[in-house]
Amino acid sequence: MKKALIGALAAGLFAVPALADTVRMGTEGAYPPYNFINDDGEVDGYEREVGDLLCEIAKLDCTWVKNDWDSIIPNLVGGNYDTIIAGMSITAERDEVIDFTQAYLPPDPSFYVAMAGADANVINGIVAAQTNTIQAGEVAKSGATLVEFASPDETVAAVMNGEADAVLADGAFLQEAVDASNGELVIVEKVLLGGGIGIGVRESDGELKAQFNAAIDTIKADGRLNTLIVKWFSEEQAVY
Repeated sequence: MKKALIGALAAGLFAVPALADTVRMGTEGAYPPYNFINDDGEVDGYEREVGDLLCEIAKLDCTWVKNDWDSIIPNLVGGNYDTIIAGMSITAERDEVIDFTQAYLPPDPSFYVAMAGADANVINGIVAAQTNTIQAGEVAKSGATLVEFASPDETVAAVMNGEADAVLADGAFLQEAVDASNGELVIVEKVLLGGGIGIGVRESDGELKAQFNAAIDTIKADGRLNTLIVKWFSEEQAVY
């Protein structure tokens, strides 16, 4: 699913001590159906429902904080919030900087999407991806010319306006864009990337990680996590 390459973080960033009275859940708020801002101005989506349920089970007082994707890891490390729950794929590179819970969503196929009838070359052409994502990393090593954008919507716009031949992003996100395009956009290829989606925490917050892991175990075992996956994605989405 979402997201990989993190450039080097400044060595001077210090972790805030573990567990405050309120656990601040950091998210992007711009990546439906994972997370988005609804008409009432509140964080919504799959991750809002999962996060609230996990906090309830773990008996944690949680609040939601919106943060742009390109600074989401540095601001976790710097103490602006206590978790990242933002469609973030578990990768070895990220795990060198932060820690992860177990996955709360299995790996989701990423889609290459292009304009209908364009005969897009996703190997040697120009491909858009959101910066600091596993998709950007995949394009960079594929031989294609990578163009990066700060937000996921900008990657789709780059294809629509001719700046890029195709976009590579999480399939669930791009499926919505394809469905809304009235046939202008089509899926041209699917690839499986990443090791599933987990909650990011500071490496010093082992107690918080353990609390969330126990709560994830609970909703995997009783079927509630699978119910939410099907609700927000589809019956074809991989479940536990």
